[in-house]
Amino acid sequence: MPDFPFERLRRWPDVEATNLFAVDASDRLILDEAAVLLDGAGPDEVVVLEDHYGALTLAAAAQLGSRSGGNPGIRVYQDALSGEHALDRNAADLASTVPELAGLAGAYRHVQVGAELFAGARLVLLQLPRSLAALDELAGAIARHAAPEVTVVAGGRLKHMSLAMNEVLRRHFGEVQVTPARQKSRVLLATQPIRSESAESAESVELVEPARSEWPRSVVHADLGLTVCAHGAAFAGTTIDIGTRYLLEFLDRMKPDAATAIDLGCGTGVLAASLARRRPGLQLLATDQSAAAVASAAATMAANGLAGQVRVLRDDALGAQPDASAELILLNPPFHIGSSVHAGIALKLFEDAARVLRPGGELWTVWNTHLGYRPALTRIVGPTHQVGRNTKFTVTVSTRR
Repeated sequence: MPDFPFERLRRWPDVEATNLFAVDASDRLILDEAAVLLDGAGPDEVVVLEDHYGALTLAAAAQLGSRSGGNPGIRVYQDALSGEHALDRNAADLASTVPELAGLAGAYRHVQVGAELFAGARLVLLQLPRSLAALDELAGAIARHAAPEVTVVAGGRLKHMSLAMNEVLRRHFGEVQVTPARQKSRVLLATQPIRSESAESAESVELVEPARSEWPRSVVHADLGLTVCAHGAAFAGTTIDIGTRYLLEFLDRMKPDAATAIDLGCGTGVLAASLARRRPGLQLLATDQSAAAVASAAATMAANGLAGQVRVLRDDALGAQPDASAELILLNPPFHIGSSVHAGIALKLFEDAARVLRPGGELWTVWNTHLGYRPALTRIVGPTHQVGRNTKFTVTVSTRR
């Protein structure tokens, strides 16, 4: 795609910094490997998965639109809501400033994983997720629902790829080809979908017992009296990460008079479900920007009989919540943005929590001690006190000024 203005694409509203990019070499390689297939694709035959900020979708739409002059009808799935918003903003910007790209904004639509996303698809462009379970769920859905002649062009940066990805794809496709690397990126080509109802589990590539690939998966944690459900891309899967487990020790101390609470960045919903169990009269909101996390959290609430007490919402931080509306917020913030260790995402969550908390409201946060978030929490939210610390994590409570 030598003529597409990749340099115009932005990450916004995701975190932007000099070391964070909206486009990388793997985007260009995927598009180059798919160029001939794109030339042969008809309307509604192209699906784009896990496009970071719109490079794959918009460049493919530009190629399809320039050839046919019509609406290519690209279907797009992005787990991150910030990725969806960035794609939409980039499309609108290019459509309004580059005359030959005026049709970009209407060239695609967002669709969640399922039959509607893949029905009739002959070409799938995929930015490889780092999680094998996420890849397994996507590959299985493509194999079940796409056209028999579908080709998957899946690429990524070499440092994030592994031979295990090839094996996951081979569980769902009869042919997987490995292309030569370029600029520290590589593409895998998968064809001949296997339409069997059974596939090996990809939670670990070492599993050898065949099992039906059903999502979400669930595990009962007897020590917590909780069933945790997870889709493939949900952080920590059906396990409970150690930061969340540490924060659970402080549930009884969290603003005892609160009538409402928010689990910000809820993941599979462990914090919200556990707090709801402890306080049956409390109404909770669990939010996450990840589509997989929100679907997982909703399944966790249903599995534990908490769907009436905990509302689950997909949101970019707390963008849908009004100012000064929350009494209590729980947060276990991520410290990676993609593959980069970066404080930007945590600071964004702190700022939104500060906006949404009422005066006197509490933000309970667990964080890796070496990140030293306490000064930032004090500056952004209000007086912050350490309430717990172990060998790896610190738990703080910040009171809104």
